[in-house]
Amino acid sequence: MAANENNRPQAPKSARVAFGIIMIVVYLGMGLLFIFNVFDIINPVVSYVIGGLLIVYGIFRGYRLYVGSN
Repeated sequence: MAANENNRPQAPKSARVAFGIIMIVVYLGMGLLFIFNVFDIINPVVSYVIGGLLIVYGIFRGYRLYVGSN
C-alpha cells in the first residue's frame, strides 16, 4: 500500500477507481428505483425528491472521479 502525505496507508488507485465506479452505479440505480417508485412509498413526491438527489449525487461523484479529486 502506498502512503499519502499524512503517512497513512492508502488503497491503490485502481481499487479506488473501481470502488468509485461501483458506487456511482449504485447511486444512479437507487435513484432510478426511487423515481420509478419500486419501493411503494405512499407519497410519490418524496420518492421523486430522494431519487433526484441520489441521481444528482451520483453525477457529482462521477464528475469528481473523472477529474481525479476523489
